[in-house]
Amino acid sequence: MDRRPVYYAVRLSLVGIAFAAGWVAFVLVGDSWWTLLVAAFLAVTFAQVALVMHDVAHRQVFRLRRPTEIVGRIVGNAGIGLGYGWWQDKHTRHHANPNHEELDPDVAPDILVWSQQQARASRGLPRLIGRAQAYLFFPLLMLEGLNLHLAGVRALRNRSVKHRRWEGALLFGHFAAYLAALFAVLPADKALAFFVVHQALFGLYMGCTFAPNHKGMPTLTGNDRPDYLRRQVLTSRNVRGGPLTDFALGGLNYQIEHHLFPSMPTPNLRHAQIIVRDYCVEIGVDYHETGLIASYAEALRHMHQVGAPLRAAD
Repeated sequence: MDRRPVYYAVRLSLVGIAFAAGWVAFVLVGDSWWTLLVAAFLAVTFAQVALVMHDVAHRQVFRLRRPTEIVGRIVGNAGIGLGYGWWQDKHTRHHANPNHEELDPDVAPDILVWSQQQARASRGLPRLIGRAQAYLFFPLLMLEGLNLHLAGVRALRNRSVKHRRWEGALLFGHFAAYLAALFAVLPADKALAFFVVHQALFGLYMGCTFAPNHKGMPTLTGNDRPDYLRRQVLTSRNVRGGPLTDFALGGLNYQIEHHLFPSMPTPNLRHAQIIVRDYCVEIGVDYHETGLIASYAEALRHMHQVGAPLRAAD
């Protein structure tokens, strides 16, 4: 549980350098279609900033609340246009009740549905999409970047969000600077293409980072709330892999350990895994771990099964 200041100093520095280098490259490449490669690079960089914000919000980096919130809002709101206050509230509720259909906002029915019960109750667009949502999942993820931006803006109307003026100023400051940079450096056609590629790949990367964690794992309803360990372990999935997987998923591939110990620094999770996995075997609790591709296959199979009642009604 000890903090890792050197690790986070290096990680934050490297992500910051990559973020700055991406925007320098954007200016240097200028009016050229090669700028779309810069858009792809910045999409990856934005997602890495989001993963850093995740660790900061969990107090893995700073012990005190004030520096945590300051850095979280700077890297989230100002850096990538992701509302820190909205996301922290949503993510805290997710951690308290993962995959609970009434309590976890991540499995609340929206455009997609996550259980056959939600599918049967769906209406309108979710009912239409639900029939083929497994096939539409990855294309829809390309809209997730825009959805994250809009969700942060919508949350500013909620009085429960702390420091709304600061949150709003940083968010709209990011949007203004981002669009100003695009249209100052690029003509309108290339600026629009950059925006589409950047936001689509950012959303796709974010979705691919979080989808393996819980999608396709058991969901809970009503008073079905097992004890803390089972609630966290049985609804989470770990993803096997090496350093490249750790980098790509920001350490969230150790999702079970992260849910059991949210404030544990990311580089310590792989050490905790040995203890947690052995203990789960000892007490007879299923500990689910699979490869990255297999995790997506499991999630898609589950989504296809969820849509079965809608296809049967056709």
